[in-house]
Amino acid sequence: QVQLVESGGGLVQAGGSLRLSCAASGRTFSTYAMGWFRQAPGKERTFVAVINWSGSTTYYLDSVKGRFTISRDNAKNTVYLQMNSLKPEDTAVYYCAAAGSMMVVRSTPAYWGQGTQVTVSS
Repeated sequence: QVQLVESGGGLVQAGGSLRLSCAASGRTFSTYAMGWFRQAPGKERTFVAVINWSGSTTYYLDSVKGRFTISRDNAKNTVYLQMNSLKPEDTAVYYCAAAGSMMVVRSTPAYWGQGTQVTVSS
């Protein structure tokens, strides 16, 4: 069982930056692939980024490539999402997720956090 708690959301102006954190419970964090998703008002939840267990491999939604960076610190049981050059269309609730592989994280994650709100003003 893995419990995930996101933090770091907030209100930022367009062009600004935020760093989201997702703290995980359990001693098996380093065995999980981790991902970030987002859900804007009235829209479905969508994949944003994923990282493998070691941090050596990452994938991103095309619209965030070059602006967002996913990383992890297995010693701290934490995954991060550094978001730069934020745009109003990045406004959403951001969720972290965990699963045994990157493929499963992107499709049907086993574990979800409660979400953190990111609002980008124009």
